[in-house]
Amino acid sequence: MTGLSTLCYIENDGKYLMLHRTVKKNDVNKEKWIGVGGHFEENESPEECLLREVREETGYTLTSWRWRGIVTFVSGDGVTEYMSLFTADGFEGEPVPCDEGELAWVEIEKVWSLNIWEGDKIFFRLIDEDFPFFSLKLVYDGCGRLVSAVLNGKAMELFDILNPDGSKSGLVRERGVAHRQGSLHATSHIWIARPGKDGGWDLLLQKRSACKDSHPGCYDISSAGHVAAGDACLPSALRELREELGIQAAPEQLHFAGTHRGAFSETFYGKPFRDNELSSVYIYTEPVDIRTLSLQKTEVEEVRWMDYGECLEGVRKNSFPNCIYPEELEMVGAWLREHPFL
Repeated sequence: MTGLSTLCYIENDGKYLMLHRTVKKNDVNKEKWIGVGGHFEENESPEECLLREVREETGYTLTSWRWRGIVTFVSGDGVTEYMSLFTADGFEGEPVPCDEGELAWVEIEKVWSLNIWEGDKIFFRLIDEDFPFFSLKLVYDGCGRLVSAVLNGKAMELFDILNPDGSKSGLVRERGVAHRQGSLHATSHIWIARPGKDGGWDLLLQKRSACKDSHPGCYDISSAGHVAAGDACLPSALRELREELGIQAAPEQLHFAGTHRGAFSETFYGKPFRDNELSSVYIYTEPVDIRTLSLQKTEVEEVRWMDYGECLEGVRKNSFPNCIYPEELEMVGAWLREHPFL
């Protein structure tokens, strides 16, 4: 079943007017909280449908609204909706009871904790960031689990959200939403090491690209990346080495050093960024000539070797721009000391 519809989030005094869909028996949105809106009638334009549906469901007549994007919603159980997404900040009239469920004004930040579709959080984020008019495709598995998100024709990154013990919770979340909410997710970290002076070690550090969404221009782990939903840590580590540095490593060449839990909360480009990750840490000790590396410019600006002791002291004192966790660096040093034969 395919349909055309509108969906509108009316804002007033820092709150959205939310509809708790509780009435219809065979409602794909049953028990979900969504905005107001509905299906097109014959020959209606999106704006005409918007104004009629809002008036019928709320009693309000909109006086100021904005068309934010097209959302292609694929439920996974036979329902596909092409939704014209609107926000509105002006209305008049008196409220009326809604025959679709219960209406409630909810503080915008608290909307995120309601029973809403996981994909809705993506367009809430885009709206909050004042993203230009967009086309967003959201695909579910028929059981309410998000399996794909595509923004303006480009696939978005999805993560498996983890329980505190590191097991998968069953929830899949888009990268930007995960970092907005500080959701625990998996990453793979690969430290490239070589023998240094006086029996020590050198570590290869990458300088993060200036266009990165966090810590641009800072020195970081040799190679690192998120583990995509449905993927595992070791394949992710091999992929990151290949994509970021051009290193074709074999699985047996990555030595597992342990796991590290890291978290921070900062603001980048005026937007909150909350990281909460469980990292599988690997060591790579095969010979690497940095002159022959193929750097992924959108991720890595440059690389450099640094003595391990100098690096640890610099990270502890924050004497050079970096985003390295000292506890993880100490874990790497302990592993290197225990494996002098490599």
